[in-house]
Amino acid sequence: MRGTRVRTGGTRTVRPRLLLAMLSVLALVVAACGDALDDEAVGDDPADEPDEDVDEPEDDAVEDDDAEEAPEEDEEEDADAAADDDYPDRPIEVIVPWDAGGGTDQVARTLAEGLSDELGQQVNVVNQTGGGGAVGHTAIATAEPDGYTIGLTTVEIAMMRHMGLADVSVDDMAPIAQVNFDPAGITVADDAPWESVEDLLSDAEENPGEITGSGTGRGGIWDMARAGMLLEAGMEEGDITWVPSEGAAPALQELVAGGIDVSFASLPENASMINEERARPLAIMADEPSDDFPDVPTLADEGYDVSIGAWRGLTAPDGTPDDVIATLEEATQTVVESDEFIELMDNSGFGIVWRDSGEYGEFMQEQDAEFAELMEAAGLAE
Repeated sequence: MRGTRVRTGGTRTVRPRLLLAMLSVLALVVAACGDALDDEAVGDDPADEPDEDVDEPEDDAVEDDDAEEAPEEDEEEDADAAADDDYPDRPIEVIVPWDAGGGTDQVARTLAEGLSDELGQQVNVVNQTGGGGAVGHTAIATAEPDGYTIGLTTVEIAMMRHMGLADVSVDDMAPIAQVNFDPAGITVADDAPWESVEDLLSDAEENPGEITGSGTGRGGIWDMARAGMLLEAGMEEGDITWVPSEGAAPALQELVAGGIDVSFASLPENASMINEERARPLAIMADEPSDDFPDVPTLADEGYDVSIGAWRGLTAPDGTPDDVIATLEEATQTVVESDEFIELMDNSGFGIVWRDSGEYGEFMQEQDAEFAELMEAAGLAE
């Protein structure tokens, strides 16, 4: 029976063969569309990349994260640099381990005035005395290492640890610059029987302990100068008896009065009596002759390789940043080369010796080692 279309309740029935033909045509159309889409997908579009490159956006995302973090690190570095560039941004304190009005105090105040001009900040001197310099030197060493507390360190920093006066030493200091060195002198009364250091030492060797010397307290720098000379000459430390005094000035008065035989203080400290021809220098313990006393031989000229003296220099607490030290060093050199500083030192009779931070650090270490050995040999080490 041929198929016929029958209407039943509004539903249309399609013949089976016609339906099959329509489905076949639809399949062909779908297949053709699929091929076209595949051709587009694998085309030569430059934006298309292999599957393994799909991760690149994630890598880019990581790089973007790093790029976002980098500015923060740069900002921190810029802040540190800005802080360094701003130094100093407040007043600086210079600790002096000795009394106001003394030689070290005068040098410190002249340096402070010049540094104020160079750095654009007030630089104030604070005297912290006591313990033979131990109090002030300890205060310098234990201050915050930020460049706002520094000190005018003296030769005693290389001595006091070995004498048991304090635990502080040159290792606790960051050197800025040395500004002064005054060698020990050997001065006798004008009517003394000795014309040279050789005469003095020969007499001391023949009559051990009878000749007396002074210039400072026991174990002070001028006492060490005496001991160093005697030991270098192969003699005993006690061959010239030490008479402790409160300093060079009273010792000089004792010298011209006949109370002692030799002053071992610096020649500038004895200049008043030397100029009045009441005292006579035999030698200085320096590598070179003094500009103020050019006719006075060095101890080395007399055959004894001894160079001992008092010195001063600026230091900061150990751990102070290098760039801060460099700033202070540069400013200090400008001050030391100024007319005002040179005039003060000339008028006071103090010798100007410049050592930069590195040289000063090496010098302090050498002095520390030399005084340790000298004090041990002299029986003064604790």
